[in-house]
Amino acid sequence: MSDREQQRLDFLNAVGLAGAARAPLTGDASTRRYERLTTASGASLILMDQPPAAESSPADPSWSPGRRKAEGWNAVARLSAGRIEAFAAVAAHLKGLGLSAPEIVAVDAASGLAVLEDFGDDLFARVIEAGAPEEPLYLAAVEALATLHDAPAPAVLTGAAGDWPLLTYDETALQGGADLFVEWMPRLDPGLVFDAAAIDEWRAAWAPVIARGAAGATVMAHRDYHAENLIRLPGRAGAAGVGLIDFQDAVRAHPCWDLHSLLQDARRDVPAALEARALDHYFALRPATDREAFLRDYAGLAALNEARILGVFARLIVRDGKPRYRAFMPRVWAHLNTNLKTPGLEPVARWFDAHVPETRRL
Repeated sequence: MSDREQQRLDFLNAVGLAGAARAPLTGDASTRRYERLTTASGASLILMDQPPAAESSPADPSWSPGRRKAEGWNAVARLSAGRIEAFAAVAAHLKGLGLSAPEIVAVDAASGLAVLEDFGDDLFARVIEAGAPEEPLYLAAVEALATLHDAPAPAVLTGAAGDWPLLTYDETALQGGADLFVEWMPRLDPGLVFDAAAIDEWRAAWAPVIARGAAGATVMAHRDYHAENLIRLPGRAGAAGVGLIDFQDAVRAHPCWDLHSLLQDARRDVPAALEARALDHYFALRPATDREAFLRDYAGLAALNEARILGVFARLIVRDGKPRYRAFMPRVWAHLNTNLKTPGLEPVARWFDAHVPETRRL
């Protein structure tokens, strides 16, 4: 038996769940793992397992950009390193707004273990595949975002495992994400070569987009808001019918961030008409929004995020040996190519035309 398994057993024993049946759940691209626990009475719970030492340190709010780069990717990107206390604090904030985050049944943050309410398996992506109509689900997801965006984004969140800072998705994080493209795509496609001059041009082209993204960081962003992280909860009405998971990396960001993650999904096709309908719904729910400025930033930050995702997928394929992510890349390229036609993104579009021919955008 591994030391980690012994920790899991000790935790479950301490919280009165030693006798629960355990079944592993499918993982994601992170270092977390999950199990479904079934008690003797038939109740279902989720065991979240995130060893604290499995990743580099999360960013301290006081760290400079240089310190963050020295500390590693989690600090650069202002990721939580999967910390249980981050999950618990974000969950408490979401629940306080009337949104549906899992109840924290038991937690040992020092060990990176928690028992959560089980929202079941009705991920939006799965129930749509099974024939459920898309539009009501997506509009409910937009309603949940509008609720989140209408609330102040506190500097510090407090949950069952203590306090957690809500950091801003700032210039360092945005640029770091974009730079994953120029770092990792040539390792996946050796035909792409970006010299120092090309990288300087890359950063200059993105600078206005990044400046607007950082300046517009006014709301809490889930940060990984898409149909694989949203669960249909039929017993709850409106925005509360959207079960939220995988939100431990929440930051203060531009309100368009979660919208383009949802509507320009890397994993599934969202019809253009549904994207337009969902955006209209968002503007109706938040009528003070400057639609023109918002849509400009939506296209720019979506394009930047798509460059980031391509870099992440390249890294997962090359470094982590996960070739299945290649299948998602054509969809991401299609979104990026569309966004590059938006007025204001001409410098970025010219960079791609000069350095990544369309024949390599696969």
